[in-house]
Amino acid sequence: MSDRLPIHAVLPDLLAALRESSGAVLVAPPGAGKTTAVAPALLDQEWCSGTVILTSPRRVAARAAAERMAQMLGEKPGNTIGYLTRLDSKRSSKTRVLVVTEAIFVNRILDDPELEGVSAVLFDEAHERHLDSDLGLALALETQGVLREDLRVLVMSATIDGARFASLMGGDRPVIESEGRAYPLEIRWLGSSPQARVEDAMTSAIATVWKEQQGDILAFLPGVGEIERTRERLAERLPGALALPLHGQVQPVEQRAAIRRDPEGRRRIVLATAIAETSLTLDGVSVVVDAGLSRRAEFDRAAGTTHLVTHRASQAAAAQRAGRAARQGPGVAYRLWEEGGHAGRPQFDPPDMETADLAPLVLDLAKWGTGDPASLQWLDPPPEASVAAARATLVGLGALDADGRITARGKQLASLPLDPASAAMLLFGAEHGSAGKAARLALLLQERGLGGRGEDLEARLSRWSADRGARAEASRKLAGRWATLA
Repeated sequence: MSDRLPIHAVLPDLLAALRESSGAVLVAPPGAGKTTAVAPALLDQEWCSGTVILTSPRRVAARAAAERMAQMLGEKPGNTIGYLTRLDSKRSSKTRVLVVTEAIFVNRILDDPELEGVSAVLFDEAHERHLDSDLGLALALETQGVLREDLRVLVMSATIDGARFASLMGGDRPVIESEGRAYPLEIRWLGSSPQARVEDAMTSAIATVWKEQQGDILAFLPGVGEIERTRERLAERLPGALALPLHGQVQPVEQRAAIRRDPEGRRRIVLATAIAETSLTLDGVSVVVDAGLSRRAEFDRAAGTTHLVTHRASQAAAAQRAGRAARQGPGVAYRLWEEGGHAGRPQFDPPDMETADLAPLVLDLAKWGTGDPASLQWLDPPPEASVAAARATLVGLGALDADGRITARGKQLASLPLDPASAAMLLFGAEHGSAGKAARLALLLQERGLGGRGEDLEARLSRWSADRGARAEASRKLAGRWATLA
């Protein structure tokens, strides 16, 4: 591993802290090297005889981190370093560091509260405050307090309030702070045009930047639709330019192409959602163009449904995005809004705990044996109104009884790697001889790009069935496993 990584300056302090304490907080800015340097450094510690689990907020980040760590060790993924995501995994009996998505870790600890064979759990990018990250940390702290005093829990991020997390974990938990790489970063404000569509504004900005700057370009857009429309416009505006999408629906091989330099040396334009905001280093990128928008799922308690809502990106998100330009050298970030309006943006995105449907969390806690969410350690406790709405939903599904205890039906739902409503649909299908189709429909509802885009599930199911690609095949196998579980 490279000695140039700033994280190496504080690794001795971190290792000493974990020898003396069962937990710590690591605050390290983007580019410090925390995601790929810390986990391998734990393997030769006397207390670390088992697996180190590293949680990652997104599948593409989990895979990229594992591949990078394996490369640094001169290995391929699946040996010392492995990863496990929903549709893709590489691990073996030799694996000591396992990178997983946050949801997979929650399922793991629910099924095995003692985390047998695990020496440490590292929560990366904890500042993003995803529901599964908050839940996973709460469950890991309870496991540590009740069953596994020897389990090490490390919270890592670039922007979190270290003292706040340390207080949550126990007042004596040390906070280790690392410096980042201090490459110069210039911010340029292009302003906004309210009447212009975001893809038109982005295309014009990229065309300008293409002439003004050298180096590869990373552009942030709120969603897949805007990315595809921007690609179409760039094909006309910059013929021959290499424009690559980077989002959760892109095939792994295409994600790798977007992350790495072009093998033929061509300059590239990467059009990304917030998936590229943290964890990933895109080789060769020295210019960022930010539309200043983010899209997140929000639960409407009155309607009982979740919608994707577009917001102005927070100041913290904008800082993370801009920092992508200066990971490997001096960079420039262009923002499609006015400098004078920047201070009016929210400082941080709200945690998922405040905006998400809490039915999955409440069911997971019922399976864990906790009827009262407030009994666990949370950075922000679940809102009472959201918990009440979740309980009402779960009682309606037959998953909880009137006293909030999990039922036999609830245990069936909780055993499936799906949200409660989708799990109920799968069980209903299985009870009526259609487990296979129900499983495929459930997967289509969760994997938006599968079988193409559109709201017609029957058409998407038909296209998916005819698709012989690697992702389609892996998805069919996954749906088959779900059908068997039901």
